[in-house]
Amino acid sequence: MGARSLGLPLRHPAMLLATWFGAGFLPISPGSWASLAALLWGVPGLAAASGLAFALGWWAASTVVKASGTEDPGAIVIDEVAGQWLALVPAPLDPLAYTLAFLLFRLFDIWKPWPARWADRHVKGGLGIMLDDLLAAVYAILVSAVLQAIGGVSGVRR
Repeated sequence: MGARSLGLPLRHPAMLLATWFGAGFLPISPGSWASLAALLWGVPGLAAASGLAFALGWWAASTVVKASGTEDPGAIVIDEVAGQWLALVPAPLDPLAYTLAFLLFRLFDIWKPWPARWADRHVKGGLGIMLDDLLAAVYAILVSAVLQAIGGVSGVRR
C-alpha cells in the first residue's frame, strides 16, 4: 500500500507520523520495523515520548483513516512506536531486558489478548488503532516484570 492509496501525500504531517516517517510502507512486517526503530530512543523520556506519540498518533491515524476511507491501514505504525516506547519504560537499561520488552510487545500486539482484541474490533478510528497497542504494551510490561522477578529470585538476573 502506497501513500497515494491513503489519500494524503507522504509529506503531510499526519502521514509522516502515522507511518513513522515511511516505515509503515516497508514491504515485510512494517509494525515490527517500527517497534525496532522505537528501541533506538533510549530510556530518558520514554514515558513522555510514549504519551506524546499516543496523542499525536491518535490525531495522525484519525486523519489518515478519514482521508483514505480505510478503517485501519497497515501503513499506520505510529501505534507500534507508542506501544513499544511504553513497554520499554520500566525495562532496565540492558540489552536482554530491551530484547525481552521488544519481543513481548510484538507477541501481545500480534496476538491481541482481551481487552486488546476487543479494542481492535470495537473502538474505531484513530483511537482504536492506538488503543490496542497501548493494551499490548501493558501486557508486555506485566509479563516482563514477572519474568524479571523470577529471574531475580533464581539469581539469573544481574
